[in-house]
Amino acid sequence: MMEINIPGLKPLRLTHLVLDFNGTLARDGKVLKGVRERLEILARELEIHVLTADTFGTVQEAMAGIPCRTIVVPDNGQAEAKAKHVHDLGRDGMVAIGNGRNDRLMLQNATLGIAVMKEEGAAPQALLAADVVVPDINCALDLLIHPLRLIATLRD
Repeated sequence: MMEINIPGLKPLRLTHLVLDFNGTLARDGKVLKGVRERLEILARELEIHVLTADTFGTVQEAMAGIPCRTIVVPDNGQAEAKAKHVHDLGRDGMVAIGNGRNDRLMLQNATLGIAVMKEEGAAPQALLAADVVVPDINCALDLLIHPLRLIATLRD
């Protein structure tokens, strides 16, 4: 469990990290540089779940050896499937990271939603649903590894 105390908010007691794959952790089905190492650090405190439609068919190979659970969601109803996964895990201890329109409900329903905007861009619905927007996945993961950065952004 990871606890982050942000002035003006109730303490965040995070137990799960749920991530989108393509456009968030990966580009063209390949995990971005620096992600593996950061996920290994975070896996010491958080249970990690990767939710994806697996557009490129590479998620199992790409995530091999990374301490996480990978879930392929159906092509239809992706947003609802991701939101259901967050709900089933318990949204109160949830941090979610994504960039797509299909991530909006996951970001909205998590305790902490982080939207990323890299080469693939980010859907406006995802940006509006997030608590924080960052330029890439490594910045998002670093907010959790170095929580004073998150505190500086979200304090009242």
